[in-house]
Amino acid sequence: MKLSELPRRTVARVECVEEAAPNDPIARRLRELGFVAGERVEMMAAGPFSADPLLVQVGYTRFALRRSEAARVRVSNGGEAA
Repeated sequence: MKLSELPRRTVARVECVEEAAPNDPIARRLRELGFVAGERVEMMAAGPFSADPLLVQVGYTRFALRRSEAARVRVSNGGEAA
């Protein structure tokens, strides 16, 4: 499943970050921010109208991501309860 599809207050584990093109700068930046395989991730909240931005927690850090950016992160329901 994609991170953008993860229900609110749900914990998962990052599987990978998919690149839209070779040397994708957004995918590279997401990995630099901590979206790496095995990392615990939680969907905290979504924006009111177009559901942008998404508030996502990786480890102890929270990030606001566009839905299109979150869609590049593949996750699995392997996280512990919130």
